[in-house]
Amino acid sequence: MNAAVISVPADSIRAGVSRRKILDRVFVMIGLCFLFGALLILVILFLDLVRDGSAKLTWDFLTSFPSRNAGRAGILSAWVGTSLIMLVTAAVAMPVGVAAAVYLEEYAPKNWMTAVIEINVTNLAGVPSIIYGLLALGLFVYQFNLGQSIAAAGLTLALLILPIVIVATREAVRAVPREIREAAYALGATRWEVTAHHVLPYSVGGILTGMIIGLSRAIGETAPLITIGALSFIAFLPESPFSSEFPFFSFAWLSEAFTAMPIQMFNWVSRPDPAFQVNAAAAGAILLGMTLLMNGIAIYVRYRYRKKINW
Repeated sequence: MNAAVISVPADSIRAGVSRRKILDRVFVMIGLCFLFGALLILVILFLDLVRDGSAKLTWDFLTSFPSRNAGRAGILSAWVGTSLIMLVTAAVAMPVGVAAAVYLEEYAPKNWMTAVIEINVTNLAGVPSIIYGLLALGLFVYQFNLGQSIAAAGLTLALLILPIVIVATREAVRAVPREIREAAYALGATRWEVTAHHVLPYSVGGILTGMIIGLSRAIGETAPLITIGALSFIAFLPESPFSSEFPFFSFAWLSEAFTAMPIQMFNWVSRPDPAFQVNAAAAGAILLGMTLLMNGIAIYVRYRYRKKINW
């Protein structure tokens, strides 16, 4: 039995194609409007912070300790504490997150247990940060006796961004074409050699992007740090990580008390003196600038690595 051939007029086909092209253009225009609208709001907020805190955006503000006198107060201990916390966070989250993602994507068997792990990792990315703070309070502060230290803060934020790093790394690894793996296997490479020499080098741009985006979130977190006991007023610096004697690196700073820029801003905002509001605005502008800089670095790194790769 021959199938009936349905003849569609050419004019009808052209009209349908033209209608779909118009809808595509409309969708693109709507998307661009929302994108530029969000960017405009961000620029306005950033400029508003800069305007409110412009009087305090000086070198003295960066090199002075907090003070009860708003005119002499600075963020030295806050930005040093934030930098050290981010150092611990990156040192823990990056190797653990990348290793977990590579295992799930390249080594783990595809069964129900792996599916449960993947679902839970994805769900953990949406857990409120205060939950991580409560977990860290019971685990790191009391169970491991780390106290209210930089190490406890760094481990807390590492747990916070770990799902983000795992998900971003898995997407980067998954984006590597299967043909590259098959070609390496055909030449006799082992699974580890394929992963280490081919998969990871091609996906390093996406991995670094996910890591920097995770750190961009961690740098502005306040609730977990307050939960584990971050101090809101510190007029001293922790011991330097570097030493003049071998091995030229000290770990004593990991056990010292700390504060961070979001904590310092929270302290100033809660005070009734308008001069402290100016300090908070200046600190907020600096913190937002650091976040934008980290995201800009992520975009640049991704662009550079994509440009080097020639599929």
